[in-house]
Amino acid sequence: MTVTKMSWRPTYRSSKFRNVYGKVANREHCFDGIPITKNVHDNHFCAVNTKYLAIVTESAGGGSFIVLPVSQAGRIDPHHPKVCGHQGNVLDIKWNPFFENVIASCSEDASVRIWEIPEGGLRRNMTEAMMELYGHSRRVGLIEWHPTSSGILFSAGYDYKILIWNLEIGEPVKMIDCHSDVILCMSFNTDGSLLATSCKDKKLRVIEPRSGRVLQNANCKNHRVNRVVFLGSRKRLLTTGVSRWNTRQIALWDQEDLSMPLVEEEIDGLSGLLFPFYDADTQMLYLAGKGDGNIRYYEITAEKPYLQYLMEFRSPAPQRGLGVMPKHGLDVGVCEVFRFYKLVTLKGLIEPISMIVPRRSETYQEDIYPMTAGTEPALSAAEWLSGVNRDPVLMSLKEGYQRPTQLVFKAPVKDKKSMVVNGIDLLENVPPRTENELLRMFFRQQEELKKLKEELNTKDVKIRQLELELNNLKNASPVVNNV
Repeated sequence: MTVTKMSWRPTYRSSKFRNVYGKVANREHCFDGIPITKNVHDNHFCAVNTKYLAIVTESAGGGSFIVLPVSQAGRIDPHHPKVCGHQGNVLDIKWNPFFENVIASCSEDASVRIWEIPEGGLRRNMTEAMMELYGHSRRVGLIEWHPTSSGILFSAGYDYKILIWNLEIGEPVKMIDCHSDVILCMSFNTDGSLLATSCKDKKLRVIEPRSGRVLQNANCKNHRVNRVVFLGSRKRLLTTGVSRWNTRQIALWDQEDLSMPLVEEEIDGLSGLLFPFYDADTQMLYLAGKGDGNIRYYEITAEKPYLQYLMEFRSPAPQRGLGVMPKHGLDVGVCEVFRFYKLVTLKGLIEPISMIVPRRSETYQEDIYPMTAGTEPALSAAEWLSGVNRDPVLMSLKEGYQRPTQLVFKAPVKDKKSMVVNGIDLLENVPPRTENELLRMFFRQQEELKKLKEELNTKDVKIRQLELELNNLKNASPVVNNV
């Protein structure tokens, strides 16, 4: 198989998205005065849905993130309440796609936590999580919600393991243990039946998540993979990474044959990580570089050359990370097809950027807004775990969307018990999360050992006394018989 090397020179063809442009929101629609985290971890540190914007913030002692209603832009009060229950830095946050008040977070304290944000936003600091999930032995760097099931969450830790959590019971139900180094990225296909991962061991993997079986893997020597994304239902993967000449590069792969990329294209010589975003409805791919202000976008096609360069949004302000508004939160009246929330750390600013298709007509543009994944789960956690796959429940953006039934996310009430996954009890030795906890645990164990030794000595004395009494009874019995 030959690899197609693409020319950087754009060759235009007939496309309805050829003239898509990026529009930065006015200053009054930006979020200002937010102490955005300076953590060097390669994540977005931002999550957004139609109700709330969540941003990981700088904090002394433990980790925190701030949650703001998306409608309340402007300058943020420096004493605005935060979610601050973690004992270590927060490394990733993700909103539940089906319950807009529920957000998951993971941290250096080796825990994953589920939070329920009160209607209207936070009025005081939130320290008590709806659920605290322990199972990783080292810090947890990534979390991903399953795209079609209501209660399945994936977490990837620095222990090189991926845990699958069933939030209907609040326990891990599967451990994927096929990686030999830190997992850099996780991405699901449309129905969530396949999981693609990139890893620091320079391998790209396609995994069947319920069994943990690796279906395909690529040893990327010439293209060091950083990020991976499934391209909808096209049976294609796109990766961003670094070439052998240390230039930023993208590669397109057939998910059923990872022996060689279909296409490789060098982007530029900058060093920042390239974040890929794919919109399955418009079949557009966006590439945003960490540390630079540009967002390039392409159209994905079924025929060669597969990747059609469209345009580039330019900005002088470097981006720390980017949040993405779900499709049902876009403004269809102005033909908005994608919306980023750009983190500008130096200014403490969150800047919305709308990607707009220029149209003169004011009517609803059905050709750029097909039926899209909605806010109804297609199946329960138990159904997915039993082997059922279903495509997302689709919705139309034409008349706005009314949820037919009000779903309620309930935390399970359960007794403390062991969590056994693949024969390993994950709660048997939950690691201490801070130095103070380590010292407390040490002194507590010393006390327990002392008590156990005392009990053992007491029982030894008791056993010796019983043995003596038994011998006395044995010696006395012949005398009784003789009498």
